[in-house]
Amino acid sequence: MLGGDRRRLTLVLAGLATLTVVAVIGVVVARTAGDRGAPTAATGSPSASPSASASASPSPPPGADITGPLNLLLVGVDTRVSVPGWEPHADAVLVLHVPAGLSQAYLFSLPRDLVVEIPAYEPAGYRGGRTKLTHAMSYGSRVPDRPKQPDPAQGYELLRRTVTDYTGLRIDAGAVLTFGGFDELVDSLGGVDIRIDQRVVSRHRQPDGKHRQPGPGVGGYVGPQKVYEPGDQHLNGWQALDYARQRYLPGGDYARQRHHQQLIRALIGKILDQDLARQPERVEQVVAALGDALLYVGGRRIVDFAYALGTLPPQAVTLVGLPGASVGRGNAYRGEELTSVGRRFLTELRAGKADAYLAEHPKLKIKS
Repeated sequence: MLGGDRRRLTLVLAGLATLTVVAVIGVVVARTAGDRGAPTAATGSPSASPSASASASPSPPPGADITGPLNLLLVGVDTRVSVPGWEPHADAVLVLHVPAGLSQAYLFSLPRDLVVEIPAYEPAGYRGGRTKLTHAMSYGSRVPDRPKQPDPAQGYELLRRTVTDYTGLRIDAGAVLTFGGFDELVDSLGGVDIRIDQRVVSRHRQPDGKHRQPGPGVGGYVGPQKVYEPGDQHLNGWQALDYARQRYLPGGDYARQRHHQQLIRALIGKILDQDLARQPERVEQVVAALGDALLYVGGRRIVDFAYALGTLPPQAVTLVGLPGASVGRGNAYRGEELTSVGRRFLTELRAGKADAYLAEHPKLKIKS
């Protein structure tokens, strides 16, 4: 176990280094999955040590050659490993796009129920089909000869391919996070300050933080409920997780996506204030630390991304809410689709014209 201040530093750095800025909600990097077919995450080839010579200058910092553009994929999954036959579903799918120069970024979510074409994926025995985005993670995680032992790295790979096909963005690195370690990271930072934009009533927690008891009906609970009132609030770990995961509220899953993004940017501010991302020796301490809360997948080392994005200020991260609408109604509900305005944002983002498009559609920008 790590002790005191050192443990706090490594927890913070694990969150920042893994998927760099976006994955600040991660607690630790449990293991590095390696490239697994993902593209190299930088402009230029991976770093190589220069030939040694008596007059050689010091090696450049790790990640100094990464100039962008970068696209980073963050996937949040609920952990139900005690449930027989459980498969991970992508409950949160976020993309961070960092243009060349690495001086600004755009963070947006894709609805978990977005109806997309999921490509065939031989390692999982999946033949492909048109269904909800969340299923790409579960279908891809299947291991034909081990039906009760899903592989999250496989699931991430199919989800990555699906997101790339839908958005047209090459994904350079990513992370799969479970909810289990989220509250520990927030507590290690001393909590987080966030402006709550609507009244949120928790389905899962009581006011004292205890879990509500299961009740009648599908997904029902009983007992007093924690309520988050609008305004500036300081949230501890369990409160931040509970607030961000609620979707049975006005705005539904689109409101939850907005709250995910607001919380991530608040955490970015906490971490970057300490300038820890540019201390590679600290980052490397956490690569094998503390369990399976997070899986990192990328073509470059974690410390490289941490250094490259270590000075990106939180105010330079623009939160974007992509509007959508239901496909089907009632018992015929099939999922969600982005509106033409939402789909066009992706086109303009690829073309390097996101700022101009957001100026024309200011309602797409989320206030933190």
